Amino acid sequence: METPAAPTTAPHVVVIPFTAQGHTLPLLDLAALLAVRGLRLTVVTTPGNLPLLSPLLAAHPATVRSLTLPFPSHPSLPIGLENTKGCGPEYFPIFIHALASLREPILAWATSQPDPVVAVIADFFCGWAQPLARELGAAGIVFTPSGVLGTAFPHSLFRRLVRRPAECGDEFTVAFPAIPGEPAFQWREISMTYKWFVQGGHREKVRESVRQNFLWNLQDSSGFVSNTLRALEGRYLDTPLEDMGFKRIWAVGPVAPETDPAGTRGGEAAVAAANLSAWLDAFPEGSVVYVCFGSQAVLTPAVAAALAEALERSTVPFVWVVGAGSSGVIPEGFEARVAAAEGRGLVVRGWAPQLATLRHAAVGWFMTHCGWNSVLEAAAAGVPMLAWPMTADQFANAWLIVDEVRVAVRACAGGFGVAPDPGELAAVIADAVGEKGRDVRARARELAAEAARATKEGGSSYADLEDLVQEIRKLC
Repeated sequence: METPAAPTTAPHVVVIPFTAQGHTLPLLDLAALLAVRGLRLTVVTTPGNLPLLSPLLAAHPATVRSLTLPFPSHPSLPIGLENTKGCGPEYFPIFIHALASLREPILAWATSQPDPVVAVIADFFCGWAQPLARELGAAGIVFTPSGVLGTAFPHSLFRRLVRRPAECGDEFTVAFPAIPGEPAFQWREISMTYKWFVQGGHREKVRESVRQNFLWNLQDSSGFVSNTLRALEGRYLDTPLEDMGFKRIWAVGPVAPETDPAGTRGGEAAVAAANLSAWLDAFPEGSVVYVCFGSQAVLTPAVAAALAEALERSTVPFVWVVGAGSSGVIPEGFEARVAAAEGRGLVVRGWAPQLATLRHAAVGWFMTHCGWNSVLEAAAAGVPMLAWPMTADQFANAWLIVDEVRVAVRACAGGFGVAPDPGELAAVIADAVGEKGRDVRARARELAAEAARATKEGGSSYADLEDLVQEIRKLC
């Protein structure tokens, strides 16, 4: 987003990310947008997560600084583990609980500063920051790396304490009557974090800490700032939502930059952006399927085998990005076979330059776990999606992009650890790239144009971001 010159007054804002790639990166993107608008930011981090801040600190040395605190120890976390990258979802409640221990050192630091903190912007998994803001006499603002739906659902569950009857299975339906359209999802599609809470999957102290986290967001915050846009979720932004505490929602997305020339957003890439681009140059426009399930998903051998077989049977060119936690599950001989088949398949082990890849002309579809960052990056690039949700907010996101916005088709609906039928998945892939996917491809291009307009002067996201900044300035 282009911005006017920064005023001389510089309100001091503390930014508190949650230590997961999918949460930290968009909040740092938002921090960059606030910095160029003249706000002075202190970003809280830990030694193991400090490298993620390096680009932001280098780009805005006069307005952004870090507050690096020791990572809180917890008996259930291995020593040295400070980020959820590559961890299973069972670690999230422990991280939520452990990070709450940062409250006191942040409070001590903030009260010792010569200039007061006027606002605290904290990830929605850091709900403890909302009463912290109140104690500092500052405004507490919740940052949600998910969309409005993906944020409302867990807050609704923890607010209402929905439980599955003992006699019911995973097909038990959970309704959300306070959300427009009253969407409903099966129990198997509900966040694992919530299911562990109601099923006693962690110690009671951890479970209650997680629930209180969401209640603080609803009760103590001044509002939510969401990495979303009206073209995606306008229906849920028109009126205050009970499941968001009837709070104001600033829809400021997409906050990610349009380009990442170095290809190092989120970490060092396993393949250089230029090399991957050169490989893609050999393929016709829109012919390649990009496959990536984010930084958290760990594929089981059965799931990886089914996906590999489907990609082979589809005969569609592809790039498959395999996270570090799943690199050992690629079927033996798969890479050699697809490389020999006219070089139509490439496996990348580790982090990939996703922004640049999605904007390459050869990439026509994105097979994704429907994590919100991936959804927005695809939407901004005009790339339709093959939806394969696994956990967390991903089922809500998949429903939104498939059924409401129509920029995706379902690839697999089974969830985490459920292997699809390889033949059926191969047919879905082939149909999407072919004539049957034409309408979805066209709608994806329309959404990209709407996203571009939203973030430019006169657009809805631009206006909400400017309004957020002005509200923070009024606190001085």
